[in-house]
Amino acid sequence: MRLATYRTGKIGILYDADSLCDADGAPQIGPHLFAPEYWRQAGLVVGAAPGRGASLFLAAGNEQWVLRPYRRGGLIARISTERYLWCGAERSRAFREMRLTAHLHALGLPVPRPVAAGVTRHGLAYEAGLITVRLPGARALADCLPEADAALLRRVGTTIRRFHDAGLDHVDLNARNLLVDASETVWLIDLDRCRLRAPGGWQNANLERLARSLAKFDAPSAIAAVREGYASGTGS
Repeated sequence: MRLATYRTGKIGILYDADSLCDADGAPQIGPHLFAPEYWRQAGLVVGAAPGRGASLFLAAGNEQWVLRPYRRGGLIARISTERYLWCGAERSRAFREMRLTAHLHALGLPVPRPVAAGVTRHGLAYEAGLITVRLPGARALADCLPEADAALLRRVGTTIRRFHDAGLDHVDLNARNLLVDASETVWLIDLDRCRLRAPGGWQNANLERLARSLAKFDAPSAIAAVREGYASGTGS
């Protein structure tokens, strides 16, 4: 993966040069990448994910992409749902998540391959979006819980341990940000606001957050197998 930067006017894009390039005399890189209407008009929107901002699934050649706009939640959303304070492109949530995801991907950790992050400045604020490769056939752990066996749950714990060993503090570790594909490989998504840290209490805090999420999906006992896999550090 080779990260490069493209800038035009008020727009900055951090992208994987192995995924995007100039082709047939027309640049693939540009603001249109982050415009849902562009994809809709081209007939390339193949679905949408639930949640704040409604991520779109896009047909992109031989693979599919996920376009996720950044959206605010909580009380601050009453002021603006999609704009953030501008402190420079490199400090934007999109660029930081793109670089972090690329770093973890380079380590061989199970995260979707990042394609591009885009930010558009509006004076003292900005809007942003992120594009990643969609994982074929993957489902949220929350949707797998009714049939999940102990082996899968231990694998979830093992996967989380791998990320923790790499220093990743996932600030929103929940049953929807863990995906399971057809081969039962566990993937971690949505690294917004996540960061790399030295070992500490945040690791158990991550697991406690996941435990609360599992309880919300009527699977409070699942955390025991997850912790078993986490402690063992080996798959089943």
